[in-house]
Amino acid sequence: MQHLIRELLAELGEDPGREGLQFLTSGYQADVNAVLHGAVVPATDREIVIIKDVNFYSLCEHHLLPFFGRCHVAYIPTTTAIRPSAIARLVDLFSRRLQVQERLTSQIADVIRDALTPIGVAVVMEATHLCLSMRGVEKQNSLAVTSAMLGAFREDARARTHLLERLTLRADMTGARGVPNRTCSA
Repeated sequence: MQHLIRELLAELGEDPGREGLQFLTSGYQADVNAVLHGAVVPATDREIVIIKDVNFYSLCEHHLLPFFGRCHVAYIPTTTAIRPSAIARLVDLFSRRLQVQERLTSQIADVIRDALTPIGVAVVMEATHLCLSMRGVEKQNSLAVTSAMLGAFREDARARTHLLERLTLRADMTGARGVPNRTCSA
């Protein structure tokens, strides 16, 4: 398949070896174990850990157009935890591939589950897809939201609800563009 993509890019007048193109698909060469090495540490408790608003940029495998947005990752540790920077690196690793958002969401959740064996893992991604905005139906203000809920977040409605409330906390406290709502006390 790689040779076909290289051939397609060359036919379009592109240099397939160009650095910018290599960066956009660098996730194929990246090693998940290298990202996790030294990033898995002993857990200090069993409370929900949430890393919110990790920006990501990816390419739609169907149209080769960008989609981008925010990724939220949560887990309930058992004996091990993962450094927040490693979660951001995992998001980058899987984003820098030709992707669909649903698979991207699941890949991140699966790696965290396999690395930590936590009580639960949740990944929620919100993205703007240029294939939806600039072609076809041309819906500029649309947002695709996907989630992967594993373990307690799938099985326990209270854990899932608690997580989803935490993810919307910032939106409840601020209005558009981060301006505080008048209904919230500061």
